[in-house]
Amino acid sequence: MAIEKVREYFKNYGIEDRIQEFDVSSATVQLAAEALNCEPCRIAKTLSFMVSEKPVLIVAAGDAKIDNPKYKARFGTKAKMLTPDEVEERIGHGVGGVCPFAVNSDVTVYLDESLKRFQTVFPACGSSSSAIELTIEELEKYSSFTDWVDVCKEWN
Repeated sequence: MAIEKVREYFKNYGIEDRIQEFDVSSATVQLAAEALNCEPCRIAKTLSFMVSEKPVLIVAAGDAKIDNPKYKARFGTKAKMLTPDEVEERIGHGVGGVCPFAVNSDVTVYLDESLKRFQTVFPACGSSSSAIELTIEELEKYSSFTDWVDVCKEWN
């Protein structure tokens, strides 16, 4: 199960006990916000795309939406999300639990500027009923991100 992969990954940093698991689904931004009793914008949703035949994750604020012109300007191609079947195979986590931790080795992680307005955010931890609260600095450290991008709209 992907949450166990994430738990093992976080053991390397001594923070596996910070993972929160819920009795309810946290598979969507709204459900995660309800489970965590926080604003939906503070959910760090992880979106899966293909760029030049390689899987890419973009972690963005819960209220942000992909801005197609910005995305194309940054990545040189139209935003093409992975299908639910492709996500688990290409990323290493299933839909609803996709996160930037313990992903397949060929996955590139980007963090969207929409996250920078928060002190802490809540990404999933590999299952559709889990999350962890991280500072932005911790998100940078634990996600092994490649770069910050500005590819979203409707958040500012």
